[in-house]
Amino acid sequence: MAPTNVQTIKALSESGALSSVPSKYSFATNPNDLANPNDPDHSITTIDFSLLTCGSPQQRSTTLNDLKRACEDWGFFMVINHGVEERVMKGMLHMCEAFFDLRDDDKKEFQGTANVLDPIKCGTSSNVAIDKVLLWRDFIKVISHPHFNSPHKPLGFSEAALEFSKRTRGVATELVKAISETLGLEADYIAKATNWDEGLQLLAANYYPACPEPERAIGIPPHTDHGLVTLLIQNQMGGLQVQHKGKWVNWDAVPNAFVVNLGDQMQVLTNDTYKSVWHRAVVNNRATRISIAVAHGPSVDTVVVASPELLERQGQSPLYSGMSYRDYIELQQSSKGYMKPCIDYIRISE
Repeated sequence: MAPTNVQTIKALSESGALSSVPSKYSFATNPNDLANPNDPDHSITTIDFSLLTCGSPQQRSTTLNDLKRACEDWGFFMVINHGVEERVMKGMLHMCEAFFDLRDDDKKEFQGTANVLDPIKCGTSSNVAIDKVLLWRDFIKVISHPHFNSPHKPLGFSEAALEFSKRTRGVATELVKAISETLGLEADYIAKATNWDEGLQLLAANYYPACPEPERAIGIPPHTDHGLVTLLIQNQMGGLQVQHKGKWVNWDAVPNAFVVNLGDQMQVLTNDTYKSVWHRAVVNNRATRISIAVAHGPSVDTVVVASPELLERQGQSPLYSGMSYRDYIELQQSSKGYMKPCIDYIRISE
């Protein structure tokens, strides 16, 4: 199914002849870089969404303070009580699994082109034209806002994706308002500055089958996200690792919660007050992991720059030059952005 005749990882893993990781998938990680799960320095912040939207003034103030600390210290946090029903989240995971279960020939029409903003794109690894190491991962990516797109199969995928995308965007919209407030800005500041109403929403589902040698392969290598905020759900299998204070921290799967992280455009807008953090997806030898990451960004033609209000308050100059969101995404997906922090390309030299 995949371009350049690279076999999907699902087909490879089900071939029955796989007892080790083929060399083209070989990716070494250092187990000494893993954080101690009992270390309080790496405790994960959980945000109760209901207290942001329906709590008392005191509860909301406390939650905003927790959110601010999470954005400053982690760039990642867990969101619970967000109002998206379990049936919606499980239904989307089920339909993504059904998509990956389609025969490769049935998925060919959704391969897309070299355009990073294809409305629908599926494949294996990341970009096999430039990948030096193939990833233990198949994917489907769908642009669901400002215009909704969806593959027409399997039956029911489009309906599930539409509902999930709308509900997820609603949560993201409220979180962006709250993040704006944590910066001492008006609640609608970030939305106005990034043309949020026309902003890009990208639903990316990832399929990571069990791997015979998980320590010798990688699902997605270390990277940051290109947008403003990303909301992620996953099945019962964990695999997300977040870099924190020089260590990789496991973020286990929590039922019915969203994992939220800040993206590069948020780092640019806040002039490094909040940062986009390195994270990766590791694989396991027990069962298939499916994750769905929903990235939310500015409109593709918007050039995000540091907030003048924040610059004036902090007495700082902008750290980054402007680049349209479209161009930034293309940079990240190019050979220049291969396993490198793309934000460094727009950092202004001192």
